[in-house]
Amino acid sequence: MRLTIGGPPGSGKTTLAKILSEKTGMDIVYAGEIFRKMAEERGVSLEEFGKMAENEDSIDRELDERMLKIARERDEIILDGRLTGYITKKHGIPAFRIYVTAELPVRIRRIAGRENKDEKTVEREILAREESEYRRYMKYYGFEIRDTSIYDIVIESDNMSPESMAEKILHRAGIVHAHKI
Repeated sequence: MRLTIGGPPGSGKTTLAKILSEKTGMDIVYAGEIFRKMAEERGVSLEEFGKMAENEDSIDRELDERMLKIARERDEIILDGRLTGYITKKHGIPAFRIYVTAELPVRIRRIAGRENKDEKTVEREILAREESEYRRYMKYYGFEIRDTSIYDIVIESDNMSPESMAEKILHRAGIVHAHKI
């Protein structure tokens, strides 16, 4: 079974993906990692690259094609990325679609701690990134990124441990653990 994990920056997608991977033995493909690598290859910051992507749909299309190729080739995979649920649904690729969310102050604290940055800087970066992604996804795909109706489960991570979230997802998806942490 394919799992897709979407949600805003700092919601806990990556942490959840790692735990699900450990429990199921499935590999993870991170859309954010591919996007960061693409920015690095072009020698620009993530924020600059996001702005470039607003005017160059080829950037998002390249990222989508890479993720779709993997999704088509592998049945047992975790796809971590903002659009993975949408693109697999749009292309008829079976998956259990997960959306993870958290309140903005929680997400700011998580990212600031993880990246050792000032919370005001992180807040500015998150809001700029989310606005950029919102505009791009509406323009290129015609969908509202905040619409969670395509997901099989929506989890609020504010007051839930990643371990509890993983157990809830595995239960809902009917997945038996291949590995134990």
